[in-house]
Amino acid sequence: MSDLKRSKSQFFIELIQPMEDRIAKLVEAKFQEEEWDDCFLVDIEVKGNNRVEIYIDSDEALTLRKCQKVSRHVEAVLDEELWLGEKYTIEVSSPGVSRPLKLKRQYAKNIGRKIEIKLTEGKEEGKLVAVEEDQIMIEKRVKRKEGKKKINELVTIPIAFDQIEQTKVKISFK
Repeated sequence: MSDLKRSKSQFFIELIQPMEDRIAKLVEAKFQEEEWDDCFLVDIEVKGNNRVEIYIDSDEALTLRKCQKVSRHVEAVLDEELWLGEKYTIEVSSPGVSRPLKLKRQYAKNIGRKIEIKLTEGKEEGKLVAVEEDQIMIEKRVKRKEGKKKINELVTIPIAFDQIEQTKVKISFK
């Protein structure tokens, strides 16, 4: 009888637990495997029409094959448990440059690239040169006057993570 009660209570926990959390646990479980130690979950969106979008990334290059494996791993559970019913769509991909950076690991991966930062007060733009525990460092060119001369110099600016509202990688076609 206790096994039956336990399975019923587990069922109700699953019923009220947000779908994103359940799917995140599946993806995180996959990432515990040895070949996945450089991968991490960035975001999950479950849309009203049973469309699941999973955004993963990697410290190295994320391959199409890894996205496929994550998709099949999640699909197997969704098909067996019917969390979304019989009809759903699942898409697993990297976040791409159009989505903002969310995790420190993403910042580290983008060192050397130009970024645009929306701060709690204002905006900054520059080349990401370092990621530290509580801040990032960007380089940018600034103009200053020295007498009648205008001097163009490269400066490094620290930006605390708690001041960042959103960061996007800027695409350069040079």
